[in-house]
Amino acid sequence: MQPSDAKELTRREREIAAAYAGGASYRDIGTRLFIAPATVRTHIGTIYRKLGVSSKIALLRTLEHAGTAATLAVEEVRAVPGRRASIAIMPFQGACAQRGALAQGLVQDIIAGLAKLRAVRVTARGSVFTLAERGIADHEAGRLLGVDYLATGSVTGTKDRVSIAVQLVETRSGDILWAERFNFGGPELFEALDQIGLKIVGALASEIEISERNRALLNHPESLGAWASFHRGLWHMYRFTREDNDRAQALFREAADMDPTYARAHAGLSFTHFQNAFLLRPQDRQQEAERALKTAGLSLAADERDPTAHWAMGRALWLAGSDGGAVSELRTSVDLSPSFSMGHYALAFVTCQSGDAEAAVTASDHARELSPFDPLLFGMLGARAMALFRLGAFEGAADAAVSAASRPNAHVHIQVIAALCLAAANRLELARSYAAIVHRNAPGYRIDDFFTAFRFPLEVMTLYRKQADLIGL
Repeated sequence: MQPSDAKELTRREREIAAAYAGGASYRDIGTRLFIAPATVRTHIGTIYRKLGVSSKIALLRTLEHAGTAATLAVEEVRAVPGRRASIAIMPFQGACAQRGALAQGLVQDIIAGLAKLRAVRVTARGSVFTLAERGIADHEAGRLLGVDYLATGSVTGTKDRVSIAVQLVETRSGDILWAERFNFGGPELFEALDQIGLKIVGALASEIEISERNRALLNHPESLGAWASFHRGLWHMYRFTREDNDRAQALFREAADMDPTYARAHAGLSFTHFQNAFLLRPQDRQQEAERALKTAGLSLAADERDPTAHWAMGRALWLAGSDGGAVSELRTSVDLSPSFSMGHYALAFVTCQSGDAEAAVTASDHARELSPFDPLLFGMLGARAMALFRLGAFEGAADAAVSAASRPNAHVHIQVIAALCLAAANRLELARSYAAIVHRNAPGYRIDDFFTAFRFPLEVMTLYRKQADLIGL
């Protein structure tokens, strides 16, 4: 059958064909076109018969040859409310049979880890391995699979040492967005390999989120779908001002309205209410805490397997005064996805105040290992500082707090943590300089405002208050 036969499709069939070839699911397409997923399936069957094709790859090729450009498929997919970015993890190359087996096991772990995050669509292992076995080059495989991103890698080394090189490529432009090499070895080879896998998953997810966030900023606001609205909201959310938090809230609400099943949009809404209660509108703490809890519940109802939903619920429960419930939800989030750095950070945040301080240090360190350039890195370091303060390790607490306060998006509570930890370490001159920064940035801020935001045992509050008296807070 000639490629021009694609012109025989109706307008609705062309629209469905372009979206499906570009990676949208039956449910995504049905949501956008207000038809049942089963109806979409029937349309796909009709399209396959008209075009004489039997696979998504053949469909994409036929549409391209017929003049229905691949860019149309991408545009159609981006208009689908439930659209997610997609990635294929290509088989890693091994220098020998042993390294090849290790490489393919690692690829399977990465595929599974990304799937558990539920933030991007991950092409199944069988599809990518089939293309590789046919000798199709990675960049061509990415185009045929219709994915937005492609991860490739190699495993080399000696008997006792292994080197893993990984890179993330945007398929449309061919640009390398991220590349890293991991070297390890010794008797704990396979344990180290598990940790490397988690780091790769975290890095890939983080880099894709940054890319999608930046891309969403370039779209006209009126053209945003649920996915782009959510990522544009993330850009505002991480700026930690009232105006940006309000804008993020509006964008998350738009995303949730367009796709009520989008768990991360509801979780984002919950985060903005948490920020209001914790930092931006503490006078409305009770009302904002109730809203954070409600929207976290909507996130869980949308997808109980999404670690972000349990993360949002854990933070909301902490606001509501339920430390035990918060820890339970946050542990569920990291059990669902061990690569979920935000879950580990939130565990550190809760437990550094009144739980297991040593576990809080471990959780903070693990969160930073998984996402070393995270926009919430200041919070991870701040949690570490508060945990060390409770343990009496004041020098370490001061060092972590100063690192936290040096981050460009660190808010006033982080600056207060730095001032108090420095005072406890008897570095009073620097402590008073941070207190001056606090007074300049938030006139009228007092130690009681700090205790409104955080929740410590009485003896810890007493120790913090002693440091505040020393430096004029």
